[in-house]
Amino acid sequence: MSNLTRRNPFAAFEAFPTAGLSLFEDTLNRFLSESPTSRPWSPAVDIAENENELVLTADIPGVKLEEIDIKIEDGTLSLSGKREFEKKQEKGGYHRIERSYGSFQRVFTLPETVDVEKVSAQFDSGVLKVTLPKKEVAKPKSVKISVGSAN
Repeated sequence: MSNLTRRNPFAAFEAFPTAGLSLFEDTLNRFLSESPTSRPWSPAVDIAENENELVLTADIPGVKLEEIDIKIEDGTLSLSGKREFEKKQEKGGYHRIERSYGSFQRVFTLPETVDVEKVSAQFDSGVLKVTLPKKEVAKPKSVKISVGSAN
């Protein structure tokens, strides 16, 4: 039986008197030692705005519709869900697991201009699209002003 030696890439910094570096090292070591099926993940989100609405688009492939929860509360939009790790292997094992699994949550502060009564969402092919219409008073208005002569 061979002995395994754990390599500490931060050994040169152990004498460094910074609590922040220790916290970073602990977090990184915990992240690297955890099972890939329990790594935290956060779906990528785009937020676009036009004159009528904000549109939040989130990539959440592999998440079932019934596992998605969208809430608006106290001026925030929270998006949460869960992607399960499926062990479907007939023979052998994995060579690499890079995708993350488990629960996720994203929270966004909403501007006061959003009409929360009219928010809608669509889910298609792993992409969630949340449409946040603006209140009528928040929409830009164009007013034509005629200019007269001073004579």
